[in-house]
Amino acid sequence: MHSFPSWFAFPAFVLQTILGETHEEEDEILPRKDYESLDYDRCINDPYLEILESMDNKKAQRYEAVKWVLVFAIGVCTGLVGLFVDFFVRLFTQLKFQVVQSSVEECTEKGCLALSLLELLGFNLTFVFLASLLVLIQPVAAGSGIPEIKCYLNGVKVPGVVRLRTVVCKATGVLFSVAGGLFVGKEGPMIHSGAVVGAGLPQFQSISLRKIQFNFPYFCSDRDKRDFVSAGAAAGVAAAFGAPIGGTLFSLEEGSSFWNQGLTWKVLFCSMAATFTLNFFRSGIQFGSWGSFQLPGLLNFGEFKCSESDKKCHLWTAVDLGFFILMGIVGGLLGATFNCLNKRLAKYRMRNVHPKPKLVRVLESLLVSLTTTVMVFVASMVLGECRQISSSRHGGNDTLNLQDISEDVNSSIKTFFCPNETYNDMATLFFNPQESAILQLFHQDGTFSPVTLSLFFLLYFLLSCWTYGISVPSGLFVPSLLCGAAFGRLVANLLKSYIGLDHIYSGTFALIGAAAFLGGVVRMTISLTVILIESTNEITYGLPIMITLMVAKWTGDFFNKGIYDIHVNLRGVPLLEWETGMEMDKLQASDIMEPNLTYVYPHTRIQSLVSILRTTVHHAFPVVTENRGNEREFMKGNQLISNNIKFKKSSILTRAGEQRKRSQSMKSYPSSELRNMCDEHIATEEPPEKEDLLQQMLERRYTPYPNLYPDQSPSEEWTMEERFRPLTFHGLILRSQLVTLLDRGVCYSESQSSASQPRLSHAEMLEDYPHYPDIHDLDLTLLNPRMIVDVTPYMNPSPFTVSPNTHVSQVFNLFRTMGLRHLPVVNAVGEVVGIITRHNLTHEFLQARLRQHYQTI
Repeated sequence: MHSFPSWFAFPAFVLQTILGETHEEEDEILPRKDYESLDYDRCINDPYLEILESMDNKKAQRYEAVKWVLVFAIGVCTGLVGLFVDFFVRLFTQLKFQVVQSSVEECTEKGCLALSLLELLGFNLTFVFLASLLVLIQPVAAGSGIPEIKCYLNGVKVPGVVRLRTVVCKATGVLFSVAGGLFVGKEGPMIHSGAVVGAGLPQFQSISLRKIQFNFPYFCSDRDKRDFVSAGAAAGVAAAFGAPIGGTLFSLEEGSSFWNQGLTWKVLFCSMAATFTLNFFRSGIQFGSWGSFQLPGLLNFGEFKCSESDKKCHLWTAVDLGFFILMGIVGGLLGATFNCLNKRLAKYRMRNVHPKPKLVRVLESLLVSLTTTVMVFVASMVLGECRQISSSRHGGNDTLNLQDISEDVNSSIKTFFCPNETYNDMATLFFNPQESAILQLFHQDGTFSPVTLSLFFLLYFLLSCWTYGISVPSGLFVPSLLCGAAFGRLVANLLKSYIGLDHIYSGTFALIGAAAFLGGVVRMTISLTVILIESTNEITYGLPIMITLMVAKWTGDFFNKGIYDIHVNLRGVPLLEWETGMEMDKLQASDIMEPNLTYVYPHTRIQSLVSILRTTVHHAFPVVTENRGNEREFMKGNQLISNNIKFKKSSILTRAGEQRKRSQSMKSYPSSELRNMCDEHIATEEPPEKEDLLQQMLERRYTPYPNLYPDQSPSEEWTMEERFRPLTFHGLILRSQLVTLLDRGVCYSESQSSASQPRLSHAEMLEDYPHYPDIHDLDLTLLNPRMIVDVTPYMNPSPFTVSPNTHVSQVFNLFRTMGLRHLPVVNAVGEVVGIITRHNLTHEFLQARLRQHYQTI
């Protein structure tokens, strides 16, 4: 006989675990500095301006039309990836269940159930082993991929996350993981697969297929790729759940840190294309009715409908909202416990599994598969109850949907280890695909005892928590939904049996339980509400689902973060939150910037550039000139310094100089009044030879500095005065741009004018995108190290900058909203005094600087 003590002891364990986490003083993992940012800001340099000059309405319309075509293609390809995964999962699962079911039925009479267990182990271990091998080929294919895509859309460059090899290993590996009986879902990895399709398709090239090259001149920037990845991620959600609107909101809420109005319509169009592509082919393959669109997504919850014979039944009433709120609280607690346990498991793997040879990760996956298979088999044989098969089911239409989805795995009702005319309720949940088990909990009435549901929930909770994080492609949506559905169905059974609430509809409570647990784990609100509404096709569930998810999120957030945020933090990714806390405004840009700069001059020798690029890992460099009091003497003595000083004088805008230009342009007007104004101004303007007011101020303030030439790279032996001398800021140039200039031999000799330097077009500057050559791999033997490179045509002369006195909240909003990679700090007289990158704006860094601020006070 079953007993309840294990179930009643579980809430105490939940609270003890969560409260233990809130008070534990563990060393937190700080963001790693080896993660680089993506460059979402436009570099408006001379080659880019040439493109703008040649751009007309026809070219702009062609560009927009190509973007719409690619968005549609991304949706179609994502739907086809989902079709591939679903087809082979059904094929392998059908094969496994047919062999095992016939063996169990035969061995139940002959007493050879151990042979049936060995057959099931053979299937599951083989599939899981193949999935682990694929992850060894591409490690970033492990897990659901949602944390990695969230980081990418936040602006962090995660190595290999959007490569062709990744999507091949991901899609193939997840079908083996699901077919291998692990408690994972195929819906989560669809998001990663769609994002990879979105990143790669518009490029028409792949690092894995180097020999295949297409001359496609569009979308060669991180900014464009970000938009396509957002569309691909939304298409993955839409294909998984048949929820195009939910996919769009998921990409907005959980993924994309940067959004614009024009992107919304394209993302929704892409999601629609993915949904109906998958629907078209699945309906045709499974039902033979091409064009009928009967199966909208990989996971379909079916229609919630009360039986016509039960007049007291309602999907939900106002009284049920109180129970839904309580279920939301419990779901938040359970989700927080799940996240806490999984975080500790992940830390244990980081310390004891990942440093060891890769074979250990495969062995861990096989151990999880072995344990899961044995526990499922034993639980179905020992803990399941044999119950009478009822001829009436709750809702004939729902039963039809259930039979349609379960027809390829024989029957949804399993009679394992039970006599005739009875079925095993535990085996019915364990020995069916997870999607079919969810449908049973949603739509079958009176088929599961409270004890079976309690034990099933406990086993599934622990095993799915252990499984998420091993080295196989795995999703978390479906296991969380199934676990939560069992919890909700248990609540409905208890309310009916012990309180006497006969009016409640068990399927509604199962749905609310699924939403509560999933919301407590992933902490999503808006998008998850719409996804569940679209999956159920029942708008009346909008209010209870939304309330439940909000309560679950608030409850879980009191203890820890969502599961995806936890894994992002464990990887040390410098993810930027939506906004900073109010107390951070006590800091200014000068408090968080990096003052120790590595910079280049407008005209710099090749040897200096190569030295800077080889001795630093920075990805952008301020272009500066020095403020000297004896510039005229330097101009006479050195052509290189003369070029830099001339560039500085020509680029400094003064009020007097600007007024001269305006006065001269006003002479072309026939108005006598304008001529009088010009004459008065010309009579009073200063001689051209005289220094303007800004230059006089600079000369009076700064004394002459050491004779440091632009062909000298920064040295550790420099004095403090040499290292932090005043530098006039002129622009920003990227490492990739400098490497491209050196690779193409863009330079001039000291005896020539800078006008003799070869010019590169915008297409030539982006020809190697996104895989620019490394400075250490370049063959520079043919270049004279004394040659000079003029970087001014290729630098960004007008990047976003902030004042040293700008408050941190303003700096953060500018950096995050505009998708910046580098933010120079420039003082009131145009001198660069520091630079701010993503690492200077992470929560951990700001907290450390705030503590230093309090100590100085």
